[in-house]
Amino acid sequence: MAQSLVAQPADPSEPVKHKRWFAFDGKQKMARYVAYFRVSTEKQGKSGLGLAAQHSLIERFLPDNDEVIAEYVEVQSGKNDERLELWKAINHAKRNDAKLLIAKLDRFSRKVSFIASIMEQGIGLVVAEMPNATDFQLHIFAALAQEERRLISERTRNALAEAKKRGVQLGKNGKLLAERNRKAADERAETLRPMIMPMVDAGLSLSEIARRLNGMGIATVRGGRFYPEHVSLLMARFRRRLSR
Repeated sequence: MAQSLVAQPADPSEPVKHKRWFAFDGKQKMARYVAYFRVSTEKQGKSGLGLAAQHSLIERFLPDNDEVIAEYVEVQSGKNDERLELWKAINHAKRNDAKLLIAKLDRFSRKVSFIASIMEQGIGLVVAEMPNATDFQLHIFAALAQEERRLISERTRNALAEAKKRGVQLGKNGKLLAERNRKAADERAETLRPMIMPMVDAGLSLSEIARRLNGMGIATVRGGRFYPEHVSLLMARFRRRLSR
């Protein structure tokens, strides 16, 4: 598998530069893709549903002769249909006769209407987790996911209502856990600052910084490999700490 060559932004809100991700010199290109990744929050960049997991699915899916010509990363809730980076990815795919490649359907959306509207854009939608799925099957899977989300939401509301009736103080444990996780992430970031900032000052790309951290045997807070997005999120955390 070829190494990621996409230039990543220092700020997660900035668009990813449109450079080739996978290139296979001397080989015929069988298919071209524009990859689209979505996470709901910065925390998901470090979780099993985060960018690393999505990258792995796409890397396992890609045949040797195929290429991803660009990738776009969106930090946006799946409930929100306003996807600036997604429309950039779609337009990029149209201009280059490429297909839109996503890792998992539920990372894309669980709304049938949203997925249908994307399919109507006239580009191929490929899901790495289910590469042989037809448009009809994707509609069915989306409908099942949408119903699952509705049932989960309904069960959660009912459980919270029952807990409230019993006098349970809601949200207390969640707030404590969120604060503990935030503090742990800040402390982890501070331990990495002395290693990362000299590389930033030297002008190294996010991809190169991630490669060097992996080469030194340094793991993410979840124990996984570093990707450019992880470095970008760490740098954003550095900036927030300085502004406090």
